Amino acid sequence: MKLRTALGAAIGTVGVATGINRLLSREAGELEAPFPGVSGTYHWRGFEVAYTEAGDPDDPDLLAVHGVSAASSSREFVDVIEALSKDYHVVAPDLPGFGRSDRPPLLYSGSLYETFLGDVIDDLVDEPTVVASSLSGAYAAAGANDTAVESLVLISPTDETMGDGRRPLVRALLRSPVVGTGLFNLLASKPSLRHFHDDHGYADMANLTDETLAYEWRSAHQPGSRYAPASFLGGYLDPDEELGEHLASLDVPITLVWGRDTDTTPVEAGRELADRADARLVVFEDAKLLPHVEHPEKFVDVVTGDFDA
Repeated sequence: MKLRTALGAAIGTVGVATGINRLLSREAGELEAPFPGVSGTYHWRGFEVAYTEAGDPDDPDLLAVHGVSAASSSREFVDVIEALSKDYHVVAPDLPGFGRSDRPPLLYSGSLYETFLGDVIDDLVDEPTVVASSLSGAYAAAGANDTAVESLVLISPTDETMGDGRRPLVRALLRSPVVGTGLFNLLASKPSLRHFHDDHGYADMANLTDETLAYEWRSAHQPGSRYAPASFLGGYLDPDEELGEHLASLDVPITLVWGRDTDTTPVEAGRELADRADARLVVFEDAKLLPHVEHPEKFVDVVTGDFDA
C-alpha cells in the first residue's frame, strides 16, 4: 500500500511538472527578431541558424557574436546595432542552441562553436570586424586564426566556464526530459535571470530593461532551450585551446573591452591578455560583464575608433 501511494505521488509529481513545462513553453510563444533588420537563415551542418542583418551591405562587415548563458541571444547587441549600422554592415547570428536558431538535443561543445564561427566568417561576411562577448570571444579568436578578419573587439573574453572541470552529472540532469526541464525552468525564471544580472551582469540594474528581461525569458523557454546551457553548466563549452595563445598568434588589431566591476572575469585577466597579445585594453567604469549594454555610446565609439581612453 505504501509503495502504491509512493508511486502514485511520483507519477502525480511528474504529471504536474510536465504540465507546467508545457504551459511555460506555450506562454513563451515564437521568438521574434531581436532588433529591426533583415532576417536570414544560415544552413550549417544540419542546423538552421538564424541571423539578423542591419546597415548597408556595401559597408565593411561587422560580425556581432553574443555570449553564452541560459538565456543568450543576439538581442544582447540591441542597444548598439543602430549606431554600428551607420558605419558597418552588421551580421548578428544566434549561436546554434540559442535564440531563434535550431536547438537539437546534441552534446554541445566548445569545438562546435569554434568551427561554427570559423565557417560563419568564411561564408556570411568578408574580412569583418568581429565583436564577441565573454566565452564567444574565445571562439571568435579561434575562428580568426583560420580565416581573414579585419580586427577583433572582445568583451570580457574568457576560456573558462565554471573553472572546476567537467561535470557530466550536471549536464545529464539538465538534459533529462521532465526533471531537467523543470530545473532549467527554475534557472531561467525571471527572478533567477534578474539575480544573475545583479550579481554579474550589470553594475546598475536600472540598465536592465523589462523588454530585455522578457525577451531573455522567452528565449530560455523555446523548445530545446536547455541542451546548450546544459553543456555550458556542465563545463563542456570550454574552448580546446587557451585564449591567450590564440590572441598572441593573431596579426590583426585586437581591442579588449572590460567593465571595471566585473568579477567573473576580473579586469586583471584583461591586463594579462592585453600584455600577452599586444592588444588594446579599454576599461569602462561603472560596468560589469556587459559594458556594451551599460554604456552603448562609448562602446560604439570604441568599435569605430572614436573613443579616446
